[in-house]
Amino acid sequence: MIHDEPNFSLDAKSIHKLSSNGLSSKTLKEQIDEDLDFLLQLWHSQGLEIVKYQGSFYFATKFISVKDAIFCIVDIETNGSKIDKHQIIEIAVVKVKNGKIIDSYESLVNCKEINQHITEITGISADDTKDAPNLKKVMYDFKTFLGDAVFVAHDVKFDYKFISLSMQKIGLAPLLNRSLCSLSLAERTIESYRYALSYLNVSFNLNPEATHHRAMSDVMTTYELFKLSLSNLDEGVVTVEDLIKFSKEAKRLKKPKFDPLMESQE
Repeated sequence: MIHDEPNFSLDAKSIHKLSSNGLSSKTLKEQIDEDLDFLLQLWHSQGLEIVKYQGSFYFATKFISVKDAIFCIVDIETNGSKIDKHQIIEIAVVKVKNGKIIDSYESLVNCKEINQHITEITGISADDTKDAPNLKKVMYDFKTFLGDAVFVAHDVKFDYKFISLSMQKIGLAPLLNRSLCSLSLAERTIESYRYALSYLNVSFNLNPEATHHRAMSDVMTTYELFKLSLSNLDEGVVTVEDLIKFSKEAKRLKKPKFDPLMESQE
């Protein structure tokens, strides 16, 4: 995600080095026009902590174990998929450390127009949001809640990008937090015919109380999925950066040839 953001000025090779073998001061300074200390503070305010270790720079998550890390599992509902026309109408987050929820945040977002199709999917109407805080208030609250935690979502690119662009809409800098896709992680840790959240929920009875397409309900389902994935991790996955790399590069598990849910209904 990071190299897609306009305010993060390092090339892809340098970003990879921050997560692996370290980036030298010389290389880092060659790619930035501003004061290094100022930029490190700026990036940290956008959710990304970079640390210096033995003369090189790294993502702080290179040295944080999965057990000690703070993950924020996020889900949003929107009134459409295009940031220039649409907005977030609901957001929910749980903060997780060592498999346990330590905090949570959720809010509807004031929205003047929600079409009938979206209301049918989510159950949220414009009238439901009339007393909710506006997008600016919710984005500020979310940013404060998220801090520099690892951003986790099912098919993370959509949620991360939509939230980041929403922040820019109201005058905040874009997100730079490290991110993790629970769908990609599940593909490498859980054998399933499909990896849609609703399918995984039925297959593994993750969240029996689930109300699909409501933000906190989907967050709680993703939380249970995340715990299940972590329980099946390779022993070599120790740090957050190990986990992110594993979720992107490890071999996907072989899918069953036939849908076991269909078979169970016959």
